[in-house]
Amino acid sequence: MLFTGNSGAAGLDIPKANEKCLESGLVAELSTTVSRGSTACSLRDTLCDESNSNGDPKTKLYEHLPPMDTGPGAWTFVASSFVLETLIWGFGFTFGVFQEYFTREKTFGNASEAALGAIGTVALGLEYALAMIVILIAQQWRHRIPLMMWICLGICCASLVGASFATQVWQMILLQGVCFGIGGGGLYAPVIVYLPEWFSARKGLAGAIIFGGAGAGGVLYPLALNYMLKELGFRWSLRIWAAYMLVLGALSLLFIKPRIPAVRPPGGSKCGFFTSVKQQDWSFVHNPLFLCISVLSFIQALGYFPVSLYICIYTASLGLPAINGTLVLAVFSLASVVGQVLLGQLCDIVPYQYIIIASGFGSCLAAFLLWGFAHNLGLILGFVILFGITAGGFTSVWPAACADIAGPENPESIPNVYGFLGITKGVAAVIGPVVAACLHRLQDSAIRETYSGYGFRDVTIFVGAMMFVTTLGGVFTRLLSRR
Repeated sequence: MLFTGNSGAAGLDIPKANEKCLESGLVAELSTTVSRGSTACSLRDTLCDESNSNGDPKTKLYEHLPPMDTGPGAWTFVASSFVLETLIWGFGFTFGVFQEYFTREKTFGNASEAALGAIGTVALGLEYALAMIVILIAQQWRHRIPLMMWICLGICCASLVGASFATQVWQMILLQGVCFGIGGGGLYAPVIVYLPEWFSARKGLAGAIIFGGAGAGGVLYPLALNYMLKELGFRWSLRIWAAYMLVLGALSLLFIKPRIPAVRPPGGSKCGFFTSVKQQDWSFVHNPLFLCISVLSFIQALGYFPVSLYICIYTASLGLPAINGTLVLAVFSLASVVGQVLLGQLCDIVPYQYIIIASGFGSCLAAFLLWGFAHNLGLILGFVILFGITAGGFTSVWPAACADIAGPENPESIPNVYGFLGITKGVAAVIGPVVAACLHRLQDSAIRETYSGYGFRDVTIFVGAMMFVTTLGGVFTRLLSRR
């Protein structure tokens, strides 16, 4: 979900003493597909041994590797990763259905809205924020990636089963929030490491299909979960969902494999984890443009996540059936997918700073005008469509922005820039809904006002204000950009 660019190790450092072990053509291919760290060191040593005993390593490697950009291996990887994406992010983006159910049924007594919302936002925040750490670990110990993914799948399923027995809201935050977030982050991030191994020329298409799984899950899963919650209650819904995730997740992991065989790092390897991390270029953190984009992403996410969490509750406040809130959330998720594709394509045509301005301005208008006067289902749908396209597609500017921050002289820094932006969005995913919960006046949920109402007036103003600041930030970003 976070990364659509190359996560490979461009600019891989091969010591002079080992140049005789690798032909220039092989080095060029490995530099775009092999991750940094001990993986590079161990693979280099292995190839050197092969060249000393078995002749040309380039020929041996090409004979055994499946083709890039085509073939059953590549597209099976895409299909399996798509399913995994729906299970992790698709489920996370449907928490608004749980939020509305917990609030309406008072499942956990008088638990506050902020506490109930934290169940879903903590999970999303951890999935965003942990991506960078997990990727660095996965790059260092590639031979352990399959084991890590199986363990994380088990954590996700066990956390849902455990949450089904919870009687206090803090138990839900710990299990469905913290534990599921950690498991989801560890389960999804390795896909980013494998993607550049399988695809080069068609990486954009492959990434769009894989990361579109979040939107597909966000459209379909709210309908299924709303039905299950209504008929079975939340406890059996979570247990059934855990079994569903275990089966589909296990089938997916069977086909998510690296194109380049993982090699266990030799015991005497000097390419330690912290050494590998320290050797990477982190100079971009001092770049004013990086600081501006980071703050901008944080502010934009502060306004985005309260909508995804509270739109079901707002719809119910109008006296509409719960199924209408579920449909609104599904339309919102679908509009976000459309926005990601549309704004991503526009970033290839016009400078990304203009896309930031357009995204912020469109979201600002949607919040202040459409949501502010949304007293019927039609206006709510109009709001979520416009807001979903403009605000939901905001992260599509990240590839261009990250390349601008790193500069043409340091392309290997791009994945790390992505990681930091993911951390800022993860923090905002927790803070934004908490602020919205404090602003929402639950006691006024039955009161309609000329502007907004139902206790959401301050929330509407907060969301619109964050998007207005995003618009101004886009102008400031244009002044700092090197493009």
